[in-house]
Amino acid sequence: MNWQGWGDPAKARELPEPIVKLLHDLLGVRPPVAPVAMEQVRLAEPVLPALDELRAITRVSTDREARVRHTRGKSTPDLMRMLAGDGSDAPDAVVSPGSHDEVLAVLRVCAAERIAVVPFGGGTSVVGGLAPAREGFAGVIALDLARLDRLVSVDADSMVAVFEPGIRAPEAERLLGEHGLTLGHFPQSFEYATLGGFAAARSSGQASAGYGRFDDMVVGLTVATPGGTLELGRAPKSAAGPDLRQLVLGSEGAFGVITSLRLRVRRAPAVQEYEGWRFPAFQDGASAMRSLAQRGLLPAVLRLSDETETMIGLAKPESIGGGGEGGCLAIAGFEGSSGTPADRARWDAARAVLAEHGGACLGEEPGQAWAHGRFSAPYLRDSLLAAGATVETLETATFWSNLPRLYDAVRLALLGALGNPLVMCHISHVYETGASLYFTVVTSADLETWEAAKRQVNAAIVSADGTISHHHGVGRDHREAYAEEIGPLGVEILRAVKERLDPAGILNPGVLIP
Repeated sequence: MNWQGWGDPAKARELPEPIVKLLHDLLGVRPPVAPVAMEQVRLAEPVLPALDELRAITRVSTDREARVRHTRGKSTPDLMRMLAGDGSDAPDAVVSPGSHDEVLAVLRVCAAERIAVVPFGGGTSVVGGLAPAREGFAGVIALDLARLDRLVSVDADSMVAVFEPGIRAPEAERLLGEHGLTLGHFPQSFEYATLGGFAAARSSGQASAGYGRFDDMVVGLTVATPGGTLELGRAPKSAAGPDLRQLVLGSEGAFGVITSLRLRVRRAPAVQEYEGWRFPAFQDGASAMRSLAQRGLLPAVLRLSDETETMIGLAKPESIGGGGEGGCLAIAGFEGSSGTPADRARWDAARAVLAEHGGACLGEEPGQAWAHGRFSAPYLRDSLLAAGATVETLETATFWSNLPRLYDAVRLALLGALGNPLVMCHISHVYETGASLYFTVVTSADLETWEAAKRQVNAAIVSADGTISHHHGVGRDHREAYAEEIGPLGVEILRAVKERLDPAGILNPGVLIP
């Protein structure tokens, strides 16, 4: 994976000159300073007690490349710092356990020596979730879970599979495919993220309308903590007190390290049909989505771009700038086991609802183009950064009745803080009671200006009764707004759990817990 950008460096491409000129003319974007080479990244000398003890447990690396590649995540601020050669958040060592027991042993040593531990999966966090606080610690390690990468078992009767956390999503899908199964979880980070990371961040994939969020799929967990092991999930549902699985899901490594996942799986679809629909206005499309959700007719994939995102053509990142006609583009993806008459009847009923709300079917071409480029947007972000633009995403969610207010609040906050940014939005996760809003912002602002704007947007989301994150997580970037969202008592509860599971406070310090 590109240590200064996203994914496979071979897939990066330069923006066409007309797009670069447009960025300059409309946004005032200037060419950036050339990125530094890996040997020029500024790293502090590693200072780590108990190094021999850790090496006696498992694999440990302190070389420059390993440390650089485990520095921060993939947010735009993360990448801008790495492009400038700032390795100040690099771990002192990368520790790679091969079993649950090895994870436990590493945590015991680190707790005794006050070494901060950052659980590391695919490294795809975009909210500062991999940049720990160093103050008060003798050192920092990245706990790379890549060696815990097995499909342990498949229970076809119960439709559950047990995985280790370090397996990447494409490999998990390949292995399940041999059994005719799928998780149906395809977030934009799919090509590089791990299943453990999905659970730790409460991930939501592009097919969430049909398959649910990742936390909906988790029926069991094994978690290593400095205080011992948690085994959670004896049955799909239980009335035996509060569900402690929900305490781990979304905890971003601050409460423990997930070492095993029992996941609900589905039959792999034999038929997939993706198509485009155009609506006169964003609110028309949103009303159609609400109606589909509340009538129980959601397709597997449902996405709606606002007018600006449609005009730019962001739903098709590989052909950016080719948005075509006005209005708002929606993508609907229908999936089924065999396209049976029952499937077809349901899909036709969903299409009738889209038409009822003013949608015009554009056929398969827009849907297939979206499906082909569904994981390309991060590469486009890299191309824009290489051209000198600052481009970042942020997301939130609320109830249907509050959606227009939240949409306006975020846009106004961005315009007020950045002057003339390009602000685009889409809805891509839909429920009976509400939906998410996912914004993409392109601006000429420098890193300091963007981070000030992000703080203003966070405040606007809280004031407009949105959640600070629907699926990116809290990390460091959303921690203060998260405290406002859950209130003082909620903060005290989190701190109490942290104190019990991690008394030395070594697990991802500075992340999640206000």
